[in-house]
Amino acid sequence: MRVAPNSIRNLYDFEVERDILFFKVNRQGLVSFHGVNYNLKKPMTREQLTKLTKEGTFAEVASNCYVNLLKVLAMNEDSVCLGADSTGAKNLPLTKRQLQGLKSRMMASRRIPS
Repeated sequence: MRVAPNSIRNLYDFEVERDILFFKVNRQGLVSFHGVNYNLKKPMTREQLTKLTKEGTFAEVASNCYVNLLKVLAMNEDSVCLGADSTGAKNLPLTKRQLQGLKSRMMASRRIPS
C-alpha cells in the first residue's frame, strides 16, 4: 500500500497570509481560497471570517471578495495583479470603483505596490 507524502496529505494546511492571494465567500459560508497554483474551498464560521478580515491583511474589494494586501504587485486600469513575484502572478478583474477603494485602502495601510 502506498502512502501519500506529507506535502500532499496536508494540502488543506496552509498559512492564509503567506499562501492566499484572495478569497471569495459564498452564501453557505463556503470560502474559496485562491493561491498561485491552486483553488481550495473550505467551510468557515462567521467568527473565523471576521477574525481573518479584521487583522488588516485582507481588504474587501466586493461584497464577497477579499484581496491579500501583501500580495498586490501592480494595478492596471481594469485589474489587480497578485502574487509573490511576476512569474506566478494572477490577475483579478475589478471595476474602477473597486480599484480606487483598494488603492485608498493600501495607502491607508502604507502598502503601495511598486
